[in-house]
Amino acid sequence: MNTRTRVLTGTALAVALGAGTFGAVSASAAQPGSAQPGSAPAVAVAGKDGGASDKNFTTTTHLTVDAATRAAQAALEAAQKENQRVTVAVVDRNGNTIVTLRGDGAGPQSYESAQRKAFTAVSWNAPTSVLVSRLAQTPNLKDIPGTLFLGGGTPVQSKGAPVAGIGVAGAPSGDLDEKYAKAGVDALEK
Repeated sequence: MNTRTRVLTGTALAVALGAGTFGAVSASAAQPGSAQPGSAPAVAVAGKDGGASDKNFTTTTHLTVDAATRAAQAALEAAQKENQRVTVAVVDRNGNTIVTLRGDGAGPQSYESAQRKAFTAVSWNAPTSVLVSRLAQTPNLKDIPGTLFLGGGTPVQSKGAPVAGIGVAGAPSGDLDEKYAKAGVDALEK
């Protein structure tokens, strides 16, 4: 590890430890029942016994890291069975990457392409091969940051709503990439 990397790693670790210590000290400084007379409580409690109304909150469904990893591994294995060198990315509903697996020999462009295909699929709750045809009607869709309108991305759904996206890149065609992404979705249904 070079000196710059060690310094940056050490600094990040020190900041994280310092923030944790500060948070623990701050949290223990305000013991329940120790507030000054007449002061308001610092935390509102959601629910029926006062505080914020339940209508201010929503519940969403997310893949676990284990499920995302299982899906990515299934997609990668499907590609490897056909001697394809690909990268697989799984993103959550918000487009944040949960897991990325870069297969042996996958091209350098496949990493970002897989993530962008997964993001595109979850954003529109549709396979990216379907979305490619929409470009003819609305060509400026391709200008949306983070998207990639090539076959190879497929959404993961729960009750019809998108909860994640799987993107595969690196095979010679988008149809193959999408076939492998679908293998990842299928692994979640077992």
